[in-house]
Amino acid sequence: MTIQNALAELTSLLGQGLSRSKSDLDQHGASESHFPLSPPDAVVYPESTEQLSDIVKICARHGCPLIGWGAGTSLEGQAQAFQGGVSVDFSNMNKLLRVSPEDMDVTVQPGMTREELNTELRATGLFFPVDPGANASIGGMASTRASGTTAVRYGTMRDNVLGLQVVLADGRIIHTGTRARKSSAGYDLTGLFVGAEGTLGLITELTLRLHGQPEAITAAVCAFDSIDDAVQAVIATIQMGIPIARIEFVDAATAAAFNGYSGSDMPLCPHLMVEFQGSEAGVAEQAEMFGDIVADHGGKGFEWATKPEERTALWKMRHHAHWAVLASKPGAKALVTDICVPISRLADAVNETRADIETSPISGPILGHVGDGNFHAILLFDDANPDEVKAVEALSHRMVERSLAMGGTATGEHGIGIGKKKYMEAEHGAAWDVMGDMKRVLDPQNIMNPGKMLRGN
Repeated sequence: MTIQNALAELTSLLGQGLSRSKSDLDQHGASESHFPLSPPDAVVYPESTEQLSDIVKICARHGCPLIGWGAGTSLEGQAQAFQGGVSVDFSNMNKLLRVSPEDMDVTVQPGMTREELNTELRATGLFFPVDPGANASIGGMASTRASGTTAVRYGTMRDNVLGLQVVLADGRIIHTGTRARKSSAGYDLTGLFVGAEGTLGLITELTLRLHGQPEAITAAVCAFDSIDDAVQAVIATIQMGIPIARIEFVDAATAAAFNGYSGSDMPLCPHLMVEFQGSEAGVAEQAEMFGDIVADHGGKGFEWATKPEERTALWKMRHHAHWAVLASKPGAKALVTDICVPISRLADAVNETRADIETSPISGPILGHVGDGNFHAILLFDDANPDEVKAVEALSHRMVERSLAMGGTATGEHGIGIGKKKYMEAEHGAAWDVMGDMKRVLDPQNIMNPGKMLRGN
C-alpha cells in the first residue's frame, strides 16, 4: 500500500516523532461537532519547517494524504482524516519567533495558541485580538479564516495576517506577504492560503498584526422583550458607527442553558452582551450612546461588568455556550450552524430561523456575533433517531438557503470542510471551479487535506 510505504520511510526519518498508538489516532480523528470518528493512519510531530518539508516530500512520493492539526477545535470536519493518511500535529512548533512592538507585529509558529500568544505579549502593551472562543491554534485559525466575538471591531484572521511561510505539496517552502502595511507586488498569496483549510499547503510561520491594549474596558448585559427588539438595537448600533468591541446576541433558550451550566440568573428572554474598549472618555461616551439605543428599543436590566474578573466570567460564559447548550440535553449531538448575512437583513434572518426551529421537532438555541451579521443555531438531535437526523439536516439546509437568498454566506467563520461543501456551487458558481484549478496546480496528487472544500476533491 502506498500509505504503508510512506509510513515506513517516515518512521525511519522521525523515529519517536511518528505515532501509531490508538489513543493518538483516535484523538486526531475526532472533532467537536457531529462528524464520526475518522482516525488517520499515523500522526507526525514536526519540529521545524525543514523537517516538515522532508515529511511532505516522502508523502508526495507515495501519494499519502497529509492533514494539518492544530488544537482540534474545527467544527466542519476540516482536521479529520476521512481518507486516511498522516495527521500533521503542530504542537511542537509553538514558539514566538519575533515580536516588534514598534511595528506592532509578531511572527509565530502555527502550533502556538491565541491565549499563549497574548500571555507572551503582556509586557509589550500589545495584544492579538481575534477571539473565536476556543483556545485555538494560530495556524488553525488562519487556515479556517476564523473570527469570533471581537471581529466587529478588529476584523477576522484575513485582516490580521500579514504574511506566511508555507510548505507546498511538493515540499517547496515559500514565503508570502511582507511586514509592510501595504503592497502592490503581485498576487495576494497570503490571502489565498488564509482560509484554504490546508488544501493548498501547510502553514509553518505566521506574521500577525497586533493592536494596543486598551486603556479602559467595560462590558454589560441587557435584556429585551423580543428577539426583534434586540436585533434592531444591534443594527442601529452598527449603523451609528459606534466602535463597539463585542456585541453578542443570545436568545431565551441560550439564557436558560447559561443558567443551568454557569449558575447565572439571566431572565429567560433575549439578551445582548457587549464590550467597549478605548480611553476612559471614549468608553464612557460609547456606553452612553449604546444605552440610548437600547432604551429606544425597550432594553432593560443593564448589568455592568467593569472589574476584570467580572468581564472574564461574562465572556467565559459566552465562550462556553456550546457546552452549556449540549448540557441542557444530555446525550444529544449538536449540528452548529454559522450563517452570516448583510446587517440590514439580520432581523429577517434571525426571526425566520427562530420560527423555522419552533415548528420543527428539533430544539436549537440561537446566539452569535450579530455585530457583523453572523449568528449560530446549535441544533440538538439524537443521531440514533432517523427522523431527528432528517429534521436537523433540513433545518440547517434551509438556514443556508435563507442566507444565500439574502446575499449572505453558508459559513461566516467555521469554514467549509466537508459539512458545508455542498453549498459551494450555490455560493460561488463558476468561481468554485477556479478554486479547483488552483488546487490542481499546487497539489496535482491531491494529498493536501483531500476531500475537503472543493468539487471532486
